Amino acid sequence: MAQSDHSQAMGTALVYHEAMTEARLLWEDPECEIESPERLTTALECLQQRGLEQRCLRLTAQEASEAELGLVHSPEYVALMRRTQALGMGELQELSGQYDAIYFHPSTFRCARLAAGAGLQLVDAVLTGAVHNGLALVRPPGHHSQRAAANGFCVFNNVAIAAKHAQQKHGLHRILIVDWDVHHGQGIQYIFEDDPGVLYFSWHRYEHGRFWPYLRESNADAVGQGQGRGFTVNLPWNQVGMGNADYVAAFLHVLLPVAFEFDPELVLVAAGFDSAIGDPEGQMQATPECFAHLTQLLQVLAGGRVCAMLEGGYHLESLSQSVCMMVQALLGDPAPPLSGPMVPHHSALESIQSVRAAQAPHWTSLQQQGPAPIPTPSTHSPEGGPFSLLPGGSELKTAAAQAATALSSLLDQLRLRPTPPVRTAVALTSLGAGLVLPADVLHEEGSAPQEETQAWARLHKALAKDEALTTLGKVLYLLDGILDGQMSSGIAATPAPAAAATLDVAIRRGLSQGDQRVLCVAVGQLDRPSDLADDGRNLWLNIRGKEAAALSTFHVSVPLPETTGGFLNCVLALVLPLAYGFQPDLVLLALGPAHGLQDPQAALLAALLRVPAGGGVLALVDVESTPRLAEVLARVLHGEAPPSLGPFSVASPEDTQALMYLRGQLEPHWKMLQVAAPASVL
Repeated sequence: MAQSDHSQAMGTALVYHEAMTEARLLWEDPECEIESPERLTTALECLQQRGLEQRCLRLTAQEASEAELGLVHSPEYVALMRRTQALGMGELQELSGQYDAIYFHPSTFRCARLAAGAGLQLVDAVLTGAVHNGLALVRPPGHHSQRAAANGFCVFNNVAIAAKHAQQKHGLHRILIVDWDVHHGQGIQYIFEDDPGVLYFSWHRYEHGRFWPYLRESNADAVGQGQGRGFTVNLPWNQVGMGNADYVAAFLHVLLPVAFEFDPELVLVAAGFDSAIGDPEGQMQATPECFAHLTQLLQVLAGGRVCAMLEGGYHLESLSQSVCMMVQALLGDPAPPLSGPMVPHHSALESIQSVRAAQAPHWTSLQQQGPAPIPTPSTHSPEGGPFSLLPGGSELKTAAAQAATALSSLLDQLRLRPTPPVRTAVALTSLGAGLVLPADVLHEEGSAPQEETQAWARLHKALAKDEALTTLGKVLYLLDGILDGQMSSGIAATPAPAAAATLDVAIRRGLSQGDQRVLCVAVGQLDRPSDLADDGRNLWLNIRGKEAAALSTFHVSVPLPETTGGFLNCVLALVLPLAYGFQPDLVLLALGPAHGLQDPQAALLAALLRVPAGGGVLALVDVESTPRLAEVLARVLHGEAPPSLGPFSVASPEDTQALMYLRGQLEPHWKMLQVAAPASVL
């Protein structure tokens, strides 16, 4: 089998400069000592050891000019920071004490200019088409910094400067900023709170205002000012211990619906990894691979133009592994499966419910699943004890030990599950002519052994004809390659008379390896095989069903929505939560006869299903489909961004009612469908 040549490797930029490691703490300060140069060197070493740095376009950061810093900061503040270069240690310590959680060093001004400049270079590279996406590996961080004040280790607001630059130099009108650092980026919020051209989303440890920076305006009801109302989205975490399910639920039920409606031209990520497991600041439980999932979910927006800039992250191993996961996702590699049960915490659902209620007046996409009452927040942990706002030494050691165990387990999993040598293979016969595909998409000529193909074909008369038999052999060959880890995903064209039979065989072959879980998303005139066991190992979801029906926990049918808003609701609020809850080993995406999807809709569905499946998607398309559909599916399964759905249009009342009905039926089993905390049982 041909190996992938990673011809897209230069599609991701990595911006760095070793001089950003020069600033360091010169005196004793337990609060500030965690912001160390090792944060950068450890992350870079991990990228090098994993072979990821070599696959990126390496850009050497250049210092932002004082005029560029002035896009956000006052001239007086910039001048004050410039003067720190000549101060002695006592003067630096005295000046540091005038700000909250800050230390200065004679190299701070240069480091901070390099950090801001790295973000500008990255945005320029992405918006000029030199690269698809990238990461600026920088320090000091920036998202707490304000117009005339350093704050929380931050000197210049790197992400905010990059956003202003994109607006003024590149003429962008809609920029999404996603801040997944565990602290609220109040600096970014203050800068853009009245600007409807910048949508700022932040989740952060809040604990009802009892966690730094202790701001009332970090809560869910702070939605922006003036024309910017609705363009600040705060999701406060009121308990520690939030994990993979909570983060994914926040994306599916808050961020992504609003982001699709906003339709950004660029996505900036304030990429703080103190929200990952093991970090002493965050005390959260999200594992590093979760950040690969979050990154890939963002890559379906803005044509994949994603620019990430490092913010926090203070557990060196957790930080470096999370950075590697993000870069791997930016490069287009499939994300490793998420570990642990996909059940959001009660407190997380309360937060999601609160932010949806606060934002519903501003976003149509959040109004279409019924009004969300503002919950009465919990004030106790799930175990019934009061919050521990500041962990004691023993608690911190316990959390660190748990993190070390989890990270060790993750690394073992990654060694056992290397990236497949071939990302995507296609077997398209008549559809293959004239396709323009990435160079490392494999045009697969192979077929399963004739005896094996004929044995499976005996299950259905429709597979006896030569064309159907030939197609089945190719489908089985692709399927075996995916299941064996030799390829990540595949596409095959099936003749209409044999579409249902081919899909049935593919399901059974996928289930024949014992512990495999197979998700089948069937679009069009395809019925679930009547004798397929309803044993929890396969989940059948039919889109374009005659009516909304949950025939069992693992057999769901929904009509194809008529509008972009309805389609997005269906995918984000039903299909993806089911997929994440089911945690499939394989996804079969079958676009059968009269499937009714437009090419961008099919591409988005495939791109999003690729994420929870860890890349393991086999798409079966009707042989009568256009070559353009096969081409766009191959590109998104290979890791490219899907084309835009076009203007957002509101879901019809019928589609909204169907979705709400299904969610009500399925929520008791599929907890990822929940958008509100269940009422407490006394």
